[in-house]
Amino acid sequence: MPHDHLRVLAHPLRMRILSLLTGTAMSAAEAARELGETQANTSYHIRRLHDAGLLEVAEEVHIRGGRAKRYRHHPDSGRRLTSRKPGEEQLLTKAIATELLRRAAERAADRPASLTDAELWVDPQLWARMLKRATALSEELHAAAQPPRTPGTVRVSASVALFELSAGDHR
Repeated sequence: MPHDHLRVLAHPLRMRILSLLTGTAMSAAEAARELGETQANTSYHIRRLHDAGLLEVAEEVHIRGGRAKRYRHHPDSGRRLTSRKPGEEQLLTKAIATELLRRAAERAADRPASLTDAELWVDPQLWARMLKRATALSEELHAAAQPPRTPGTVRVSASVALFELSAGDHR
């Protein structure tokens, strides 16, 4: 896929749409209501995400005499976008960082949380195990995602960014 397709993630609303549509399929109108955005704006961004292969049409439903498409995001679709080129990974990292800052402002201060930032040197075998555990954690969270406001659920933020740094001398 061309490099320009990853730019679809540069808009902050698109990251929110992907997160929302991981837990359930929604039409543009339903997503707009949940996100507090206009239907026209949300519809535009959903079309861009769909064109980039990040959303699929899960179903078409009849609503008030018309037809509406409901879209869903499968987290594995993102792997088709990144080819591990530094520029592509930088765009994705920036989009994730921007979304993390937005969510951090909504953090429930009285609830348990885990926040870590580190630049470390570790044993390669330990690193391989930690990468595997982080990937499993991400997959489990995505698989467990529910529609917004489902009784018995809590709204959470999860951003996982683990990567090996170059071995260069960076003091």
